[in-house]
Amino acid sequence: MHLRPLGRTGLKVTEIGYGAWGIGADMWVGAQDGESLNALRRYIELGGNFIDTAMGYGNGHSERLVGQVAREHPGTLVATKISPKNMEWPAAPDTGAAAAFPGEYVTRMTDASLERLGLPTIDVQQLHVWNDSWLGQGDWQAAVADLKRQGKIRAFGISINDHQPDNAVKAVEAGAVDTVQVIYNVFDQSPQDRLLDACQAHGVGVIVRVALDEGSLTGRITPETTFPEGDWRHRYFGGDRKAQLQPRLRAMEQDLGIATDALAETSLRFVLSHPAVSTVIVGMRSVTNVERNAALADGRGLSPAQVQKLRAHRWDRNWYLGAE
Repeated sequence: MHLRPLGRTGLKVTEIGYGAWGIGADMWVGAQDGESLNALRRYIELGGNFIDTAMGYGNGHSERLVGQVAREHPGTLVATKISPKNMEWPAAPDTGAAAAFPGEYVTRMTDASLERLGLPTIDVQQLHVWNDSWLGQGDWQAAVADLKRQGKIRAFGISINDHQPDNAVKAVEAGAVDTVQVIYNVFDQSPQDRLLDACQAHGVGVIVRVALDEGSLTGRITPETTFPEGDWRHRYFGGDRKAQLQPRLRAMEQDLGIATDALAETSLRFVLSHPAVSTVIVGMRSVTNVERNAALADGRGLSPAQVQKLRAHRWDRNWYLGAE
């Protein structure tokens, strides 16, 4: 699998990373630990080296599974995230840094993640929400510096609020972060407006999440698709959203001359075609999904003409807000 630099961290990460939200088995219904462990192991067998998890994924369950496999395969890079102390998702504009990430809490939660992972060091520790007003506020930056000095973390980053890429530009320009994690896909191209250029200019690694728009861009979600009881996608694809999606997908297929089963590959390659992107983390709960997506980490993006065509399919909206 093709490697790219993770900004200025000195780490090299595979283009396709493993997104471990789904294996937390709380909001994504149907995950089985045995299958999740097999998928993680297959990802590493195929050359993958970057797994992204969080303390909030199944209340630490995802971290425990990831740690088990990472210990079996030394050299696997693990990124995790600290949930905000006030449990406010996303961070509200008027929330102060001391309420979300006081320094003592950042240190304590990092220690707790290290214990669940069973690892001596976290390769990339991240804050799970962010507000650019927190620069210079509170003592979280001092805590991060101490964690780096102690060797408990190698790099530090932020996971940007959904569909708010400009809300991290100041942090990037100030040199406060080594990485950013951001939603970027064919529909949400807003990181191209400012953030990705800023990251390139300042040597900040870019971890892309939701590259397939929670499944929209696979082409496998139709108006008839249903989700298991308790699965959060009931809300994401609520109302008439599944119907809204269909003409958008057909238009992409027509513009690029592709079949529906090529949508996922095309969408992932679109994201990987941007030079600022270090890795794309994809949720892969089965060996089949791992094998399908790992094959795309071959260093090949789309042609400039294809990228240009897909730029016309930008669709600004926020489906994390409940449907009417």
